[in-house]
This record gives sequence, C-alpha cells and structure tokens, in this order.
Amino acid sequence: MQEKLHLKQHPGIDPPNFSTKISDVGDGIVYLEDTYCYPRGGGQPGDRGTISKNGNISKMNEVLPGEKIIHPVDQSDIFRKGDLVTCEIDRLWRNKNTVMHTAQHVFSAIANDMYGAETVGNQISENNTRIDLWFPDRDIFDSTDILNQVNSIFKNGADVLIHEWSREEILSHENMRHTKFLDRIPATVEVLRVVEIEGIDLCPCGGTHVSNVSEIPSIDIENVRSKGSGKLRITYS
Repeated sequence: MQEKLHLKQHPGIDPPNFSTKISDVGDGIVYLEDTYCYPRGGGQPGDRGTISKNGNISKMNEVLPGEKIIHPVDQSDIFRKGDLVTCEIDRLWRNKNTVMHTAQHVFSAIANDMYGAETVGNQISENNTRIDLWFPDRDIFDSTDILNQVNSIFKNGADVLIHEWSREEILSHENMRHTKFLDRIPATVEVLRVVEIEGIDLCPCGGTHVSNVSEIPSIDIENVRSKGSGKLRITYS
C-alpha cells in the first residue's frame, strides 16, 4: 500500500526531498512506494520536480492521481522496480500552489457567507485562480466588497488546522461546507481529512495549505463574467 505522505505534511509548503523505492515502472511513468508528491486534483496542479538514481536524473512532470499516485517522468527507462531513488519536489511551484489553494478556501467561504454563493468549480493556473460561483441572486455580488473582506482576513491572519474526522462527524457538523462530493469517495474510506481555517472555513479537503492565512499576499480581481443563469466566474491574481 502506497503511503501518500502529502496528506500528513502540514503546513504544505517546502516539501522535503525524500528517498523511497520504485514499486513499478510503466511507459513514461513510475510508481513510488511512498511519496510526498501532491497529485493534481481539486483545482490544484500536481507537483513536479526530479527523480534520481545513482546520479542519473529524470525530470518529473505534473504528478497525477490514481489508486497509486502516478509520477510521469521523461526517462522511465533508467529506473527498475526495487530501485532506491531520491525525489526532489519543485518547492517554488508547490509553495505558489499551496498559497493560491488556501486563498481559494477563504474566497469561497466569504462568498458563501456574504452572498449564499456556492463554489461549483475552481482552477489554479500559472498566474491566477478562477472560481465559478452559483448565486441565489448574483445581482447582489460586489467585487470591491468581497475583495476588501478577503484581503482583510489575510492581513489579520487565522490558523489553518488539519483534522481527521469520520463521515458521521463531517456530515453532522453545523459549520461544515462542501460535503456534496462525499458520495464519490468509496465507503471503505471511513476517516477523511478536514481543513479548518479558524473562524473562516471548515471542509473536507486533500489539498495543501499554509499554516496561517497571513502568509497569503493580497489578491486583485482581474475579471468577473457570466457563466450562465445564476453563475459567475471570478478570476483573481
């Protein structure tokens, strides 16, 4: 069973170099016995970096999800099952995505509190983040008001905590957000990771996060556009 160590690393910045063994090799991919690498998902890009063995180094491209996390590499032919390897995650890439992902938690929570808006999609790209929000009444949305509120939270700070809770605890908590996707997770998974931004947000999440939202710089809204009835797409950097 592959141990997915990114779920246990908090805060999610500055992931360590780590040594592990190759559990299997495919065409352009390797599987590791244990990995700190974050696989693409939830709107957050996967990690990238290098994997090396005895001085032979291969670029590791964006890590992908699966029953076992998939590590795409440029040179899979230099690896064999059982090889001891060292993996180095691109820290600047991970740290940027971690900051942007945590910012999205705050933005989505404040949109929900201010307007009853529900986040129905989000995606972090190289230079910005976009969030798709569904509103009971999108005419009340004010980009200046939410921007001021979100940036004020970053400035004032709030700790980010990680919990492991049962489905029953999650579904019965009055302040829990974003639980509609739980039915997609196999029932055999009894304990789930819950992220709490104190006083701001509480939801199940497998992404990476900073330790305090004061580590997030102020954001600027670049664009707001319609995505159909009741929906707006907000892009910020």
